[in-house]
Amino acid sequence: MSEQVQLTEDIEMNEVISGNGDSMNEQFKSGFATLIGRPNVGKSTLMNRIIGQKIAITSRKPQTTRNRIQTVYTDIKRGQIVFLDTPGIHKAKNKLGEYMVNVAEQTFDQVDVILWLVEPSTFIGAGERHIAEQLSKVNVPVLLIINKTDTVKKEEILAFIDTYRKIYDFAEIIPASALKGDNTDVILDMIFKYLPYGPMFYDEDTITDQPERQIVAELIREKALRSLSEEIPHGIAVTIESMKERPKGDMVDIEATIICEKDSHKGIIIGKGGAMLKKIGSNARKDIEKMLDCRVNLRLWVKVRKGWRDSDVQMKNFGYNPKDV
Repeated sequence: MSEQVQLTEDIEMNEVISGNGDSMNEQFKSGFATLIGRPNVGKSTLMNRIIGQKIAITSRKPQTTRNRIQTVYTDIKRGQIVFLDTPGIHKAKNKLGEYMVNVAEQTFDQVDVILWLVEPSTFIGAGERHIAEQLSKVNVPVLLIINKTDTVKKEEILAFIDTYRKIYDFAEIIPASALKGDNTDVILDMIFKYLPYGPMFYDEDTITDQPERQIVAELIREKALRSLSEEIPHGIAVTIESMKERPKGDMVDIEATIICEKDSHKGIIIGKGGAMLKKIGSNARKDIEKMLDCRVNLRLWVKVRKGWRDSDVQMKNFGYNPKDV
């Protein structure tokens, strides 16, 4: 199994050595950038694209990301960016929703650059206006990323830019497609433009602070999100009961539980003859094996925890602790 890559609890300032091998590179930049926006605008897709591998799960359903996910991008010649991928900002309907919005908005004053992702449109909805209002209180540069430009005609993009520039004084406005990789190099250039000069926060090989167990749980939840009907995914969580490497190191045994809120949802998740649960498990196992670089024996169960999204105790048990915000 590949070695777990985690950020150290205490940030160590690693010296960045220039080409001559004996002095610090004064042109090296380092800092924090957060990705914000409404649900399903492509924040996790953009972060995964920049990092070069899947760290955050993605789906077409809103509220896919529930926690603040931290990843690190290092260009040894230019600098290091620590990305914070946040849950979508939306009108909360329960305690879990409030937790998610708080996680997102708490990052505003903790970073050097804010990336606000929006969809290409000439209509500014209440959700975007709420975000603009929150951003009016911060003093860091905001880059507007008009994502999903691969879904519209090029001649329409200028109208989208003109619409958004009227609601906020952006440092930069960048049309892009996270899915296709269009202009992601420009996004990196603009982030580095606004970062302060300084040494690396983390080792150049570090890519995330997410424990393997948490990534495994999220990969399982992603496959459930993609496989189940619209109403069910918002009410599910995944817990890893055990994760053990076999003595020879050629396989990892994982036992996980999918938590849902209703008995009727449990039946749908399991499916006729266990078909749906088998589909979720099979699809998740492929991604888990790719991440761990070994074979995986994955066993899934389904349990009902009614109203868990409004229970502080159960939210904490499933990895969403409001006190951490």
